[in-house]
Amino acid sequence: MDTEDKPLVWLHGEIKTPPFSQAARLETGYLLRRLQMGELLGMPQARPMPSIGARCYELRITDKDKPWRIVYRLDADAIVIVDVFQKQTNQTPAHIIVTCRRRLRDYDAA
Repeated sequence: MDTEDKPLVWLHGEIKTPPFSQAARLETGYLLRRLQMGELLGMPQARPMPSIGARCYELRITDKDKPWRIVYRLDADAIVIVDVFQKQTNQTPAHIIVTCRRRLRDYDAA
């Protein structure tokens, strides 16, 4: 890893096969690597999540018609992975938003 690359800080979740297919796991790794190198991703790969907090986004992965979301925050010194979940509805469930806010609050307080 280059000295300018940001590390990944995992607060919750993991990317493994299964439940991700190998192709989806590789795509996820590629997109996370781009984030680590400082690239800002936009649609369709990522979208802002201001309902969770400032600098929060969701990485959008489609795996064999199953949509997965990886909620992350871009900090000055790291990419903070807040949650990984399979999306089941058009809107992000309220309990996911509340849980992500709590995890970030706890992380910031530590």
